Amino acid sequence: MTFTDTAAKLAGQCALALGWRPDEFWRATPAELAAITAALVPHDIQPPDSCLLDRLKERFPDAPTGGD
Repeated sequence: MTFTDTAAKLAGQCALALGWRPDEFWRATPAELAAITAALVPHDIQPPDSCLLDRLKERFPDAPTGGD
C-alpha cells in the first residue's frame, strides 16, 4: 500500500469517526493522530479463550447442520 493509499484511508476514517474535514486531517500531526486512534481502541479487552470459542462455534455453527 502506498503513502497516498494509506493517507486517503486514514483521512476517510477520521472523517467518519471524528467528523474531520480534509484540512483538519492534514493539519494534525502524526503524534495527534496516534493519540486519537489509541484512545479509540479499547486496550483492556482480552480475546476469548479457546474453550469459549469452541462452545460458541457449537452453539452458533457457520453452516446449517441439516434438517429443516
